[in-house]
Amino acid sequence: MLLFIVLSNTAFHLTAARHGPSGWQPVDGGWADHVVQFGMITVLDMRIYPLFAFLFGYGMMQLFLRQRAAGTPEREAVRVLRRRSLCLVVIGLLHSTLLMAGDIVGFYGLLSLALGWLFLRRGDRALKWWIGIATAQFLLLAAEPVVSALLSGELGTLGDAGAEPGADAYGADEGNWFAAAGTRFTSGLYVTFAAAPLSLVGGAYFIFLLGFWAARKGVLEEPGRHLPLLRWTAVIGIAVGWLGALPAALAHVGAITVPDDAQSESGVLTLLRDATGNAAGLGYVAAVALFVHWWKGRAAREPRRGGGTRATAIPATTITATAITAVSAVGKRSLSCYLAHSLLFAPVLADWGLGLGGHLTSATMALFAVGVWLVTVAGAYALERAGRRGPVEAALRRVMYRR
Repeated sequence: MLLFIVLSNTAFHLTAARHGPSGWQPVDGGWADHVVQFGMITVLDMRIYPLFAFLFGYGMMQLFLRQRAAGTPEREAVRVLRRRSLCLVVIGLLHSTLLMAGDIVGFYGLLSLALGWLFLRRGDRALKWWIGIATAQFLLLAAEPVVSALLSGELGTLGDAGAEPGADAYGADEGNWFAAAGTRFTSGLYVTFAAAPLSLVGGAYFIFLLGFWAARKGVLEEPGRHLPLLRWTAVIGIAVGWLGALPAALAHVGAITVPDDAQSESGVLTLLRDATGNAAGLGYVAAVALFVHWWKGRAAREPRRGGGTRATAIPATTITATAITAVSAVGKRSLSCYLAHSLLFAPVLADWGLGLGGHLTSATMALFAVGVWLVTVAGAYALERAGRRGPVEAALRRVMYRR
């Protein structure tokens, strides 16, 4: 997830690139750049935030259940999570103002504050009902503008290609840090205090509640007990997500010709891409859970198959296990690594910093993003070997548990 997020966030720092009607991905560059743009629209854009939302809800319910299992009174467990949510709102606003306007921590901090209060202590039946209500609400509101335009015969004109590009909200093209900080602060306020409440009105919180439900069932801890659910979710979710973004990706690279308004942020292709992004996010979660189940089963069978010790059966196993341990170490320190991304790329890429983003293309920026992610993997692995938490996680725990 964090690799996908850093790929998405660094793309907004291509300050010299020419953006198309969508206002997100650049339209210039060579064949390698177009391949990257096509892949990001199909696989990443508005597909990673739902993944984050599901995992956020899952982790929140896990924390609550662990507190209750440890004997913490219900009211105190809720207060612990409330303190966590408030801290995340503060961290998100600081992150947005100081470094990166596309912060999502504050957004989910505010969302978790509301949803935790409303749904954390509800029973499974009530939770299922509200998941159904929120899903229907989301689908109806997402489909309404498309259906209205279709009935009026104005489907091709839905949207506004002349709108301000979404990349401008990042302030990466500002040469002055204070001017850029003002832009980022405004963007952070909007994302946290406008977009989050609007997602409650629009029903997009259903994926957060799915995380609550899945955590109660232990879907990710015990994937072997939920294989049919995970398989169907992975196949259908990824297929719907990728197919839903395919028209926007094809139009972006010029493979099909559609009006510019249809490609804009409020156009029909973008609406279709965004609406199907939730399915892709759930599909990614299921695919990773299936991989973990397969990997654990393979590791358990290996010693018996080789007739020797696990270390001598297949030399490559040790390398693969180390890589998985390193990536898992990032997961344990996800907030620290997420913030470290911006600390590593924003001063280097933005015009108020070194301005490297003005000299990169979509393809070279993707390589840069992978490099940033690998640095955080190495750092997380070093902390794992030393038995230390991430610095932000350690500070957050002190505030949450007041010790």
